[in-house]
Amino acid sequence: MGEERRHIAGAERRARLALRHRLAGTARAESPEEVAGSLVALHGTDPATVYLAVGARLADAGKTVAELDRALYEDRTLVRMHGMRHTVFVFPTELAAVVHASTGLAIAAKARAGLVKNMVSGSDGRLTEEWLAEVEASALAALARRGQATVNELVQDEPRLREQFTYGAGRSYESAQTVSSRLMRVLGVEGRVVRGRPLGSWTSTQFRWAVAPPHPELPPSEAQPELLRRWLAVCGPATEADLKWWTGWKVTDVRRALAAIGAVAVSLDDGATGYVTADDIAPVPGPAAPWAALLPGLDPTPMGWQERDWYLSPSLRPALFDGSGNVGPTVWWDGRVVGGWAQRADGALVWRVLDPAGVGREALAAIETEAARLRAWLGPTRITPRFRTPLEKELTTGQ
Repeated sequence: MGEERRHIAGAERRARLALRHRLAGTARAESPEEVAGSLVALHGTDPATVYLAVGARLADAGKTVAELDRALYEDRTLVRMHGMRHTVFVFPTELAAVVHASTGLAIAAKARAGLVKNMVSGSDGRLTEEWLAEVEASALAALARRGQATVNELVQDEPRLREQFTYGAGRSYESAQTVSSRLMRVLGVEGRVVRGRPLGSWTSTQFRWAVAPPHPELPPSEAQPELLRRWLAVCGPATEADLKWWTGWKVTDVRRALAAIGAVAVSLDDGATGYVTADDIAPVPGPAAPWAALLPGLDPTPMGWQERDWYLSPSLRPALFDGSGNVGPTVWWDGRVVGGWAQRADGALVWRVLDPAGVGREALAAIETEAARLRAWLGPTRITPRFRTPLEKELTTGQ
């Protein structure tokens, strides 16, 4: 008979989450680099998410904006670029090569082929692949000279970026597309450019581009196990479905990477099989005290797993997720999502508990303390999530 698998119950999974995701009070980090390193990657599609996610995990939340700006735009210890599932993330700069090789190469090849095909056919052959190579070399040289630049600034240096082509000619979605917008996205997926300073405040969705920091080219067979190892160390145990969803890989890639790192199978409460790294079998004690947190929409913790029942009741999902599966702002108590929060136009921060089970006076006081902490460092800043959810909209309007 084979050796019996170690069982990791939901309570232990929540204990691991509290400590490894830097959410329990005693586990909070001293710098954005510590936060990003602990979580592997922070969702960067909505710029405000990065700052709010880091602020929720810093010991001194008042340092959030200044310290994250330093890390992203001065020291470049963190980088904001395309990664898993063709999504923009912020992660430690030293992981750029791993993320790009493990998830970006195939996506990048498809994105470039699509651009060339659409551009050539949509211009009746006037714009060619050779023409594009010349234009992008010129644009990258201009970007290197400027250091950081908006697309409009790059167009001043390379006017051919203004050229347009027809996308989907004769179809219901026919539209005119500009070479600049498509090309910069492709260069981003290829890991050749990254997002730079925003135009305006840290909540702005408009940004500059910068040449990506140099990184070695790794084979996917080396990069995929390394990315999976790092992620399992933070989010293990996780199922194959969780891993496939988070990475965007094929299940064969997931299984190959699990074998490469010698991942160990464990049993979970629902009878599913989860995986942990070989050095992560021992029981993990929970934090010394229960904890509360207010996390932003698209935060990496609620978005960390596809199978979420062990920390989020299915009954809460309709209120807390949009139609595309994006989570909104969430309220946590001792390892579980219990509600959501929002900021109104006048700056008022409001929250609501949707799952009152186990949420007594201690919990309500702790949640209000976290709300006050968030109010204090936000100050006059106003936050509107990029992806609106039913509860967030309801709280915002006060209805």
